[in-house]
Amino acid sequence: MGQNLSRRRFLSLSAGVTSLGLMPLPLSAASPLLRRWSGAALGGPASIAVRHPDPGTADQLIERCVAELGRLENIFSLYRPDSALCRLNRDGYLDGPPSDLVVLLSECIWFSRLTGGAFDVTVQPLWRLYADHFSRTDSPAAGPDRDAVERALDLVGYDELLLDADHVTFAKKGMAVTLNGIAQGFITDRIAEILRSGGCDSVLADLGEIRALGTHPSGQAWRVGLADPWVPDRIARTLEVADRAVATSAASGFQFDTSGRFHHLLDPVTGISAARYASVSVVARDATTADALSTALTLMPIAEADRVLRDTAGSVALLTYPDGKTQTHKGDRSAS
Repeated sequence: MGQNLSRRRFLSLSAGVTSLGLMPLPLSAASPLLRRWSGAALGGPASIAVRHPDPGTADQLIERCVAELGRLENIFSLYRPDSALCRLNRDGYLDGPPSDLVVLLSECIWFSRLTGGAFDVTVQPLWRLYADHFSRTDSPAAGPDRDAVERALDLVGYDELLLDADHVTFAKKGMAVTLNGIAQGFITDRIAEILRSGGCDSVLADLGEIRALGTHPSGQAWRVGLADPWVPDRIARTLEVADRAVATSAASGFQFDTSGRFHHLLDPVTGISAARYASVSVVARDATTADALSTALTLMPIAEADRVLRDTAGSVALLTYPDGKTQTHKGDRSAS
């Protein structure tokens, strides 16, 4: 999670859906019943595929979704200096915040409590520290010195993010928030709900994270490819999903240094990059949950991860370890 971060996509779509950055998997031929859109969202490629009894209505719904994408980007983006999030980070407070920002930050605090602080959107000062350090050609390869890390850590803490319907405030000067570990999922859910309420019975939305409504028009489940964390162009595993969301976080998604030792999955307690897993994918009932948990679980040992999965009924984690071993965890039980 961090500023100016466009996470490398670890998800690819199939079922005849193609767009920028996606790697189709073998399945049935593309369905003429699907209406499609491809473009960009939050700095990365995005796509929507929908079926509706009336193709004209499907096109109108897609136009509405694209407009909603733009509106939400103006709130959550770290790329746009006039976004609500950038103004909050710059000024340390935001009066009259957009209701969507309050809702999402409330979700963030809930996930922080659920994960014992492993998920924490106030890690942005740490991201800035590492980004600034490695942007200098003469910076030590060992990373920022410990004193600098401790100073940044003093500005990290979700319990010092204060919000209500009328105000968002940081308890300390210099705090900042990044929503890159959850905003994609939140936006994906919003788009899915627009399409569902509009009468679409078959939807595959990839707006940074993936959410499927129903099945492919062929009757088969949508197929989602999880890329190899070391060779992103290679599909390591294929999932079949219906009425579920999928998100992935991986150490190699964004690296500050050429060795890959320092990357964007930063521990809000220690200030160092996670090293427990090579990648974590989560299948959940909604994309917000999948997105947040895929971020948090990269920092959590199995016992804690299983507790979180139990508390988010139906969520499943697919873990890849640095040695290449993989496991699937379902909270109270697991299978290799």
